[in-house]
Amino acid sequence: MSIKVGDKIPEGMFTVMGAEGPVGMSTSDVFDGKKVVLFAVPGAFTPTCSVAHLPGFVVHLDDIKGKGVDTVACMSVNDVFVVDAWGKSANAEHLLMLADGNGDFAKALDLTLDGRGFGMGLRSQRFAMIVDNGVVSLLNVDAGALDGSSAEAILAAL
Repeated sequence: MSIKVGDKIPEGMFTVMGAEGPVGMSTSDVFDGKKVVLFAVPGAFTPTCSVAHLPGFVVHLDDIKGKGVDTVACMSVNDVFVVDAWGKSANAEHLLMLADGNGDFAKALDLTLDGRGFGMGLRSQRFAMIVDNGVVSLLNVDAGALDGSSAEAILAAL
């Protein structure tokens, strides 16, 4: 069953690019004691993700943080090198770019997408959530087009 509003974020690990290379980051590191907007994309460098989804959060970052959000994080089921390069190419250095390389966190949320028909394997569905101290207070999962998980939708909900 998919994660829902009121649920605690499951324990898990991400990889981020540190100054000296890849570094593990736990869900506790990301969510405990903080208000976090986490949005997930089916893939770095894919059309909608690169043209609209990530750029929207880059543009609206200050407005979102102005609503009391400590961290805005982008998650993708890609390796940390791809996620880091994508973040740099999109001027997203002020966002927390989380690699869910094997899709383990997407699986734990039960928000996976089967992209095998496109040669992409298991991916994350496109979603955005607001997490208050590890508990989901808003979850918007997009069925197709970028809609409820956009930066504008999240900003309106804050």
